[in-house]
Amino acid sequence: MAAPPVCRIMDYGKFKFDEAQRAKESRRKAVHVGIKEMKYRPKIGPGDFDTKTRQVARFLDEGHKVKLTIMFRGREVFHPELGKRILDRVAETLGDAAKVEFEPRLDGRNMVMVLAPDKRARQSAAAKAGRHQDAPAPEAGGEAAGSEDQGGESTAAPED
Repeated sequence: MAAPPVCRIMDYGKFKFDEAQRAKESRRKAVHVGIKEMKYRPKIGPGDFDTKTRQVARFLDEGHKVKLTIMFRGREVFHPELGKRILDRVAETLGDAAKVEFEPRLDGRNMVMVLAPDKRARQSAAAKAGRHQDAPAPEAGGEAAGSEDQGGESTAAPED
């Protein structure tokens, strides 16, 4: 905007290279949110349920969205309430770590629900962890003396 107008002679190859480097840097800093999928069955056992739900929690902690799928086979498709019960149990188990992005809905022979990581809950948990590390540790002697009731027996569970 100078008067008279001023132009600059520059190396176009270097200019293109710098533009490419800036674009590459901005792509690298971008957060890539992937969608992971976990498949459940209506007759899932408690051990498998716990394992899969722990895996879903790990995906959410990494910042991924999780698509939960209940696969129905045969006559199971006539009982979608069983699938909804499992999906509700997963959402309840994860609690504050996840928020339901899409409510459970039947899609052919599958029931689908999408969970997203709850950033506010993660930030509050990180703040609590930071405060917990700064707090001094309680003395061990004070708790042991108060753990006995008036009968003289300890209320602590025996060790295996």
